[in-house]
Amino acid sequence: MLNPVLLPFPVKETERLLLRRIDRADAPEMFFLRSDPEVNRYSLRPLATSMQQAEDFIQLVEALLRNNEGITWVMALKEAPGTMIGNIGIWRLIKEHYRGELGYVMHTAFHGKGYMSEALREVLNYGFGTLELHSLEASVSPENLPSIRLLERNGFTREAFFRENYFAHGRFYDTAVYSMLAKEWKHP
Repeated sequence: MLNPVLLPFPVKETERLLLRRIDRADAPEMFFLRSDPEVNRYSLRPLATSMQQAEDFIQLVEALLRNNEGITWVMALKEAPGTMIGNIGIWRLIKEHYRGELGYVMHTAFHGKGYMSEALREVLNYGFGTLELHSLEASVSPENLPSIRLLERNGFTREAFFRENYFAHGRFYDTAVYSMLAKEWKHP
């Protein structure tokens, strides 16, 4: 079984981004990311309605980290390291199967600039290189074409399509699952 040690927190840098640990000062940006209808266009979770919900989510991220169950990075531009533009992580580790599940979100003002691909490559390096995962997965709405293109451009393959497997907002939704195996990872 996988026995990850996620602390001390691994701060990461890419060409343009700083991937750092979340803290309470990030609550306003987290609230925006979890409450904005456009950012959450394909998300099935209810929109956040209070700052307390953002703070609760930050506490959840920290609890997952302390318990070695998941790791999430704040995405910030290097020139503005204190300002969150999104987050990305292996939010759930399935230790007995050496598998992790990715999660990511980014402010719409930063879409289409390649930032998410940059961050994703760094998270893949960490997941496959440092954690020695066998596979990583991402569950997405089949309607979320930008996310699907992101995953496919970075080497993920669609491995499953679940029809109407998720109930939210009074109706059923489909889910597509994309994955990458460690042997498919093209590390630098």
